[in-house]
Amino acid sequence: MFEDLNPLLHSQLRLAIISYLISNGAADFNELKEVTKATSGNISVQLKKLEKEKYITITKGFLNNYQHTSVEITKNGIDAFEEYVKALKKYLQ
Repeated sequence: MFEDLNPLLHSQLRLAIISYLISNGAADFNELKEVTKATSGNISVQLKKLEKEKYITITKGFLNNYQHTSVEITKNGIDAFEEYVKALKKYLQ
């Protein structure tokens, strides 16, 4: 039978963020905003949800005297994405 899809990754924006990080390993906040075309507020909310589940790590600091937020995918995030794709493939068979 079909496996349940991970509800955290089934959200379009969270899936876009994780997919981008799978390909790139890490990104800064503005890069994710540009790629996803989402608002700052929406991205912030979704990043917090992903961080809470330990799918990503968020590092805040300064770069050239400006606030800088860096996002990196974790091993848990990679594993969750791989499981999501595996479950999705079963739907397509």
